[in-house]
Amino acid sequence: MCSANAPTPRRWDGTSARSPRSRSLRVDADSPTRLVRSAQPGRCPDCGNRVDWHPRTDGDDRAVGLHPQELPAAAVPAASRWHVSSGIAHPAHDGTAWCRIPHTALCPARSAPAALTPQLAALRRHLALHTCRLINNGALTTPAAPPSPERTESCRPAQPVAHLLSVLYIAGHPIDAIQCVAQTRQRHRCARPVLDDQAPHGTWALLPTTLPSHRPTSPSVDRMAIYNLTHLPYTEQLRWRHQHCPDHATSSAADLALTEWEPFDPQLHYQHIHSRLPHSARKRHHTT
Repeated sequence: MCSANAPTPRRWDGTSARSPRSRSLRVDADSPTRLVRSAQPGRCPDCGNRVDWHPRTDGDDRAVGLHPQELPAAAVPAASRWHVSSGIAHPAHDGTAWCRIPHTALCPARSAPAALTPQLAALRRHLALHTCRLINNGALTTPAAPPSPERTESCRPAQPVAHLLSVLYIAGHPIDAIQCVAQTRQRHRCARPVLDDQAPHGTWALLPTTLPSHRPTSPSVDRMAIYNLTHLPYTEQLRWRHQHCPDHATSSAADLALTEWEPFDPQLHYQHIHSRLPHSARKRHHTT
């Protein structure tokens, strides 16, 4: 009789000839972060070209955006050489013949650096052509003129200051535009905002502040508008800090992007201090 199971194909040395089945990345339960330590793909908001975001080791809490391809180290200035190890970007050369370069050094929407090698100049022109195609196809819109400070202050702060977990943070986007960083089942970033109508909201308030005297701000500004979340339950504040929508607040899904919160520093973020409440908050106070 013949066996019902077909024999496993073997190589000459006896090892299996079948390739192992690929498995998706998982996050350990005891991991301090739910972010998978690999390149977080994205696109430059200014030129639309691809960018790989990596955590960094130079003391800056913000992720660094690197060009997705390696370049010959000889063609990159020493000050712009980076290398990636275990998903972490290091601002130095590792001694190999290849290195990574920040996207800002190649972004066609920015002014070209003074010292640009011929190979980098050709790559920058290639990225500029891709940007032109995106604009012609309607996939990328040119940035509009920035609104006046008075209009931004009275209507919608572009980078509001939030108070949660007894710490002041500055956000990268308006409160209603902060996007969830969790990964969906389709392995895309969740498109839902953190602010949800079914969850309790924060309240806008004026908080006393002390501005540095050497900053070019009005000396009469002694109070700033903040989005206060400290009155919410601890779980809700933690959800905001982790930048998750209500559906991913208790989910075990990995994070597909880094959170955009940054500790608020009056000396660094003085231009984002607003002395008046947003327009919608003033209207609610007026009606009550």
